[in-house]
Amino acid sequence: MIHKSPFPGFAIPDQSIGEAVFAGLALDRPVLIDGVSGAAMTGQDLIVAVQAFAGGLAKRGIGPGDVVALMSGNSPAFAVIFHGTLWAGATLTTVNPGYTAQELRHQLHDSQAKLLCITPQLADLAAEAVQGSHVTEILQIDTAAMDAFAGPPVIRQVPVDLERQICVLPYSSGTTGLPKGVMLSHRNLVANLLQGGSQLQIAPGSTTLAILPFFHIYGMMVLMNTYLAWGGTLVTLPRFELEASLRLMAEHRMDKVMVVPPLVLALAKHPLVDSYDLSALRTIMSAAAPLGVELASACAARLNCEVMQGYGMTELSPITHLTAPGQSRLGAVGKIVPLTECLIVDPDTQEAMAVDQPGELWVRGPQVMQGYLNNPEATSRTITPEGWLRTGDLARIDADGFLWILDRVKELIKVKGFQVAPAELEAILFGHPEIGDCAVIGQPDDEAGERPIAFIVRKLGSEVTEAAIIAHLAPQVATYKHLAGVRFVDTIPKTASGKILRRQLRAAL
Repeated sequence: MIHKSPFPGFAIPDQSIGEAVFAGLALDRPVLIDGVSGAAMTGQDLIVAVQAFAGGLAKRGIGPGDVVALMSGNSPAFAVIFHGTLWAGATLTTVNPGYTAQELRHQLHDSQAKLLCITPQLADLAAEAVQGSHVTEILQIDTAAMDAFAGPPVIRQVPVDLERQICVLPYSSGTTGLPKGVMLSHRNLVANLLQGGSQLQIAPGSTTLAILPFFHIYGMMVLMNTYLAWGGTLVTLPRFELEASLRLMAEHRMDKVMVVPPLVLALAKHPLVDSYDLSALRTIMSAAAPLGVELASACAARLNCEVMQGYGMTELSPITHLTAPGQSRLGAVGKIVPLTECLIVDPDTQEAMAVDQPGELWVRGPQVMQGYLNNPEATSRTITPEGWLRTGDLARIDADGFLWILDRVKELIKVKGFQVAPAELEAILFGHPEIGDCAVIGQPDDEAGERPIAFIVRKLGSEVTEAAIIAHLAPQVATYKHLAGVRFVDTIPKTASGKILRRQLRAAL
């Protein structure tokens, strides 16, 4: 049974993502405000800066077929580099600024980036990571360096193949090995910009808080590009700080904010919230990880606003399900966005399931990625020959068309919305000389949603401690991948073929 969107379709315009965003920019009003310094850019300022950055790339011979890497927290400069790179016809790969040099090096090598843009405090890490890569220049993101980098303005979008050329290359964790580059085209992004924007109902002039990281597809598309394209204003913070966030929400009288469940928890329970006037707030949009009904209800009651959810994933540009304000249903993640179809499939037999029956969610539409970079096997496992993307999430669709996420078929751990692949951590743990076997699963956590926990089988005669194992892993991965704990066991439960029975480990918790 194929489930179709209840919303009217539309023709996807033949535009680059830059052309689509610029068409809706408020030219004479601030569209980006630095929440730390207060510096503001109007829409016209943004266009001028984007064209100048594209000129700097052209001056260095960077254009279609080339990759630029951007490793930064949120700021107006992030939007300049993002759109400047795409305006020049090149591809942008966004990097988590919390990555270690080892993690950054993998992404640089895999994407073959030529230019690395970083905030100044990451200079030493970047210098270490670029060794042996294709990077020929490191640009530190500050006013003087950006001015010096600029070139003659590129007035029009450099011609690109909107359907096939990869414009953005974010990295997403899978169940096997290191994160993979998700290839998204201009058409993918433009389609999803309109699919999501048609439901989010952002009013021109609306101001919101930009704390969702722009390097992550949720912050990149649902927040940054959607607000810019609908004439809104973004107040950026380079990292989440509760007091600063509350102050800016009150100061700018924000009516809608986009968050992840840990911030919903803070808004529902933290005493600091009572010190700020959030009476203008009408809608809280939560996504990237499941949000419990009790927590959503508590937040809505405390702030007298609507708390709604959405669903998507990096491989889907990212939105597939949303609910328009005023039509949400607590616990559900929304209805299918326009131009999109869904199937609920039995994970074992691949038989299509009926209404209200659980199964794996499959999605088809113009937002489905082009594939994984340098990994045709992973692509073929994820996208069927008929164009269905297998999400790996266990879900059901009710009689009213609302999607309910029940569990995950894939074994990814979601920490504050970020994906952690157990296999990646297990590979590092196996490098410890006193570990005989191991498995990593997600442990429920009120603040983060989940955190990784390791089950360890010591080698014969070993007395290795929990602290030693945590210390072995920590320097090699980003903070959100750190272990929350270690359990020592005699054996790791596995199938006859050697696959870890993670559900048994979760039951043991």
